This record gives sequence, structure tokens and C-alpha cells, in this order.
Amino acid sequence: MAERSEVVFVDGMRTPFGRAGEKGMYWQTRADDLVVKAISGVLERNPGLPKELIDDVAIAATTQTGDQGLTLGRSAALLAGLPLSVPGYAVDRMCAGAMTSVTTVAGAIAFGAYDLAIAGGVEHMGHHPMGSGADPNPRFLAEKLVNPEALNMGNTAERIHDRFPQLTKERSDRYALHSQQKVAAAYAAGKIQPDLVPVGIRTAEGWGLATRDEAPRPDTTLEGLAGLRTPFRPHGRVTAGNSSGLNDGATASLIASEQVAKELGLPVKMKLVSFAFAGVEPEIMGIGPVPSTEKALRKAGLSIDEIGLFELNEAFAVQVLSFLDHFGIDDDDPRVNEYGGAIALGHPLASSGVRLMIQLARQFEEHPEVRYGLTAMCVGLGQGGSVIWENPHWNAKAKAPKPSKKAAR
Repeated sequence: MAERSEVVFVDGMRTPFGRAGEKGMYWQTRADDLVVKAISGVLERNPGLPKELIDDVAIAATTQTGDQGLTLGRSAALLAGLPLSVPGYAVDRMCAGAMTSVTTVAGAIAFGAYDLAIAGGVEHMGHHPMGSGADPNPRFLAEKLVNPEALNMGNTAERIHDRFPQLTKERSDRYALHSQQKVAAAYAAGKIQPDLVPVGIRTAEGWGLATRDEAPRPDTTLEGLAGLRTPFRPHGRVTAGNSSGLNDGATASLIASEQVAKELGLPVKMKLVSFAFAGVEPEIMGIGPVPSTEKALRKAGLSIDEIGLFELNEAFAVQVLSFLDHFGIDDDDPRVNEYGGAIALGHPLASSGVRLMIQLARQFEEHPEVRYGLTAMCVGLGQGGSVIWENPHWNAKAKAPKPSKKAAR
């Protein structure tokens, strides 16, 4: 049997993320058009790639109907102008859809079945609200397989607060404020814009161009966050301010075998080390990245202390804080979400996994002292996903900042 092929992240791009709903910038834009724009962006930035060599297109969506249906990967491949010989398929692992697209094609590359693949995701939550059209099996509740609150993501976040009293609302609000501030600083420094694909949009005022994420609120204050209502529970702790919003957007990445990338002269932005998915109680789905990360670390033979950069999806601030507490990492550790996260940028469900990878790849270029980075996220119905990456720019002689640590709880 042939040796396993090393898998690399060649490149990734995304659309700006919009606010879902009639007032959002993508209300009159199709979901499949969004993902086609992301794919086209990656292809245009890598003009030396022979398109006929792409072995597959894996595109995720949580609600696979309407403009997010019809075997989305194949539809997107055709709409993006790829050769008719390039196949495609759709993926669904809720929030970890794009992450699963990447790990699925990566497995095929490692096995030797593929050399190159496009992987990404899209979610138009304005056209397809979370859970729309779903019909949960009555056995879930009749046989008490899950608590009724497990089917509402906000309630699962409240239950993490219940389970870990040290995860206070004040900590969540402070974390959320810092996410907004970090996104504003990253935009000001031009860190995010290079990986955004402009999207033509139609509004009541006429045609325009989406070039920035729509959701960030740089004027956020702790006082403002403290005064927000708690929609999931009276006197609760989860608010719109310390959670990700409802958003529209798409991502796409080019994944390849290291050897083929080298032969074609393609860039290598990250090298895949290991990945893992794990299940947890659906009622507290937010802790899912803890066991999936432990599993990925074990598979890689690494410890958490060897991870120099973290890109954690901020579905809820408390969910990220539960991860940081478990691993003894300070709330303000500079290794975590350097450019901010989903609380400010938005979380178009199935697209977000590749956004994490795009941001980590950009940070790897700036941090040659960092060898390993992690992308991780929680997933509805009680799951977590984690991918560990190696920095191709790593220089063992580069000076690394000391991590901010606290005693593990």
C-alpha cells in the first residue's frame, strides 16, 4: 500500500458575512451564488492551478433545500465554471459543515484517492433560518433521549453557565467585548480584508458591493452588554451581545497533497497534523471542542501547551470560556482568536469552519515562532470538531511569547 500523503491547506477565501433577514445585505442574493463567489476567489488567486485536476468539490450547508440544495458541491462546481469532469457533493454537520468538508477531502487525499479538492460551506440564515423544515423525531422527547432544551442552542449555552458557576455573565460579556475590539483592530491593520471576496449585492437603493463584514459593532461597551435582555431564560446570562448572530456567508478552500502542491508551484499555508470529532451531551453541546481537542492532540502526540495559536468558533462566549477553563488558558490569552471571532464577525453555520482556517493561516505567516495551531468548534446536538495544523513558516529560533496560563479547573 502506498504511504499516506501529507495534506496541506493551499489557500482559502470567503465572502464578507452579512446579517440575516430582510435588512441584511444578502437578502436578495442566492446562497449558491455566495459559495460560487468564494470558490471563484480561491481559483482566481491561484491562476496556475489546472482546474481539470480538481478531484472533488465538497460544500456544506445545514439546511439543504432551496438555494442551498441540489447536491450543492456539484451545483457550485458547475456554476463556478469548473470542467464538467469535476464532481461535487454536499456535507452536513451543522456548524462544523465546512470543517467536515475539509477533513473529508483530506482523508481522501491522505489515502491517495485525491490530489486536489475544494472544500467549504455556505449558510444563508436569512433564507433558511436554523431548523427550518426540520422534523425532529418524537422519540427524542418521548423516550427522553435528549432534554427539550437540547434543541435550542441558546438554552444549551445557559446550561453551561449552570454547570460551571465560575463562568459568569460578566466574564462572557468581557470576552465578547474583547472579540469586538480585536476584530476592529484587525480590520484597521488590514488583516482580514485580503481574504474577502467582494460580492455584488442588490438593495432598495440599487446595486452595490459588499466588501466588509456587516455584523461587527466596534462601539460595543461593557455597560451596553450588561443591559441586554436574556431571551432564552428570565434573568439568564446569554444575550445577543455575548453570542454569535444570525448571518449569511460562504467560504471555500483549496486542499491538496503536499507533493502535488509542490509540483504545481502552489502555496502551502498550513499542513494538516490531525483532526477529531467527538460527541457530548446535547444539552451542553458547547463543551464539544474539549473532547474533540483532547482526541486530536492524542492522535498527534501533542499536548495543549504545544499549541501556539487557537482559532475557536465563538458560538457563545461561555462556550469558548468553558474550553479555556478546561485547558487552563486565560480568558485574555493572546494566542486565542487574535483577530476576534464569531461574536463580532458572525457565524453563518456551515461556513464557519473554513473561516477559522483562513484566519489561522494568515496568523501563521505573522508568527514564525509558532509551530502548531488549532481550529475548533462546537456543533449542534452535542458534538465538537478540532483540527490541528502545522505552520510551514515555523522557525525554531524565532522568539515565542510566553503563554498566559492559569490553574486548570
